Amino acid sequence: MTDPAMPSNFIYDAVADDVAQGKRGGRVQTRFPPEPNGFLHIGHAKAIVVDFGVADDFGGICVLRLDDTNPETEDVSFVESIADDIRWLGYDPADERFASDYFEQLYAWAEQLIEAGLAYVDDQNGEEISASRGGFGRPGVNSPYRDRTVEENLDLFRRMRAGEFGDGTHVLRAKIDMAHENMQMRDPVMYRIRRAHHHRTGDSWAIYPTYDWAHGQSDAIEGVTHSLCTLEFESHRPLYDWFLEKLGIPDAPRQYEFARLELTHTVTSKRRLAKLVFDGVVDGWDDPRMPTLRGLRRRGYPASAIRAFCREVGTTRTNSRQSIEYLESYVRRDLNATAQRRMAVLRPLKLRLTNWPTDENGDPVVEHFEIANNPERTEDGTRKVAFTGELWIEQEDFQEVPPPKYFRLSPGREVRLRGAYLVTATDVVKDDEGNVVEVHATYDPETKGGNAPDGRRVKSTMHWVSAPHAEDATVALYDRLFTAEAPGERTGEALDDLNPESREVLSGCKVEAALSDTAPGDVVQFERLGYFAADTEQPMLFHRTVGLRDEWAAIQKRG
Repeated sequence: MTDPAMPSNFIYDAVADDVAQGKRGGRVQTRFPPEPNGFLHIGHAKAIVVDFGVADDFGGICVLRLDDTNPETEDVSFVESIADDIRWLGYDPADERFASDYFEQLYAWAEQLIEAGLAYVDDQNGEEISASRGGFGRPGVNSPYRDRTVEENLDLFRRMRAGEFGDGTHVLRAKIDMAHENMQMRDPVMYRIRRAHHHRTGDSWAIYPTYDWAHGQSDAIEGVTHSLCTLEFESHRPLYDWFLEKLGIPDAPRQYEFARLELTHTVTSKRRLAKLVFDGVVDGWDDPRMPTLRGLRRRGYPASAIRAFCREVGTTRTNSRQSIEYLESYVRRDLNATAQRRMAVLRPLKLRLTNWPTDENGDPVVEHFEIANNPERTEDGTRKVAFTGELWIEQEDFQEVPPPKYFRLSPGREVRLRGAYLVTATDVVKDDEGNVVEVHATYDPETKGGNAPDGRRVKSTMHWVSAPHAEDATVALYDRLFTAEAPGERTGEALDDLNPESREVLSGCKVEAALSDTAPGDVVQFERLGYFAADTEQPMLFHRTVGLRDEWAAIQKRG
């Protein structure tokens, strides 16, 4: 784990310099180019913030372009979720496009390179091509098919497109240099035969372009000026430039690379995330334990907090793993200012006030207290909360034999019930196994509102819920999905570090009645317990977003 790097503006500075020099007409156009083979995750959020942020900073535009060049792993549901997640995060693409929009142009350009003697059809299979590429410090070996004539290559390539050959029998490769020090330049593959149904083009294509062939040319077609990528594509930049140069494309875009976002206790490999889903380890791509934007959204992370965090991390040139507590500090700060306060008891224990008054019918009197909805925002006003002689409190808020420095309720000890009265425990009721199932106490009627007129002080304030007015709820508590800060560092496989206790679901929780009006997706603070998001589908199910304790501040204090 490393401390967060200081925000860097090297991309901003580079773009500003280009604009000042009038390069590409002084325009700024970026793009966000995900492959629709899964749901977006927190790493994508940083790329989105960078891509759209740079465009916004210079009065330009950012386009969403789906890199749909691998039909075997792509799906319409992924396409739809990507567009929705971007808008949820707070950005509106200038246009939505697809690499498949350019398949005809890409094919025509491939023939152009063949005619120029810069591409050839190779009959070797994938293993043979991989073995012939050599290694670092060890040159590759030319394919035995590298010197085919232009006419033969054009004929074979056209027959590949026509579907005459089986998968894996032929590929189209760029003819560059098999001894190049950059492995990406050793005759990279441009097209593969794939007999797979495409979600947009159907069965009209039997060959599909590789990312490296489609990416830069799609940028050029769209008029992208600055192609912003993560650092793993740095070695691809010479190939990006080579294709654009050999095609003679004027005002070609320029690629810039920045560090990707990695968090502790988290993986952002779509392959591994997909395995979690398909193996049933999580409930789906939107499981609140997942680092997908859908999962974070369902868990209650505000889009504004994610944006602020990504901006603060900045665009550095050094990969690092940010502490997940750092992200949570932004979430907590955002929710502290906006979330309504409510009282909820997750593990209920009955508290009966033995001296509570009754009315003329012998029924317990019901009082209502005005309690602030959010002390941080007076404009949020107050709410009326019912109080009577039968209450729910947390099991951990009572100890019959209290340990040292325990200041909550115990026999003979006085505590404050939030916004109501001071109470003193007097007795307990136990079940046949000796477990405390009910606590008896007396209240001091002179302490209405929770304040003693004689100025006496108590050391604990507890939350509570009126038993006759309580609503039942289910609450999901979450721990880290992975136990290790860097999953897989020890064994090489991240999934070896899965936390089998990453979720605890509590049923029969008792919450104040106002929580039944919480809109799906809204986040509230359960007083003393944390922030909780109302599930988007199941009523009265709440997901813990983050706790109240600022763990990031504690980490910084420890140094």
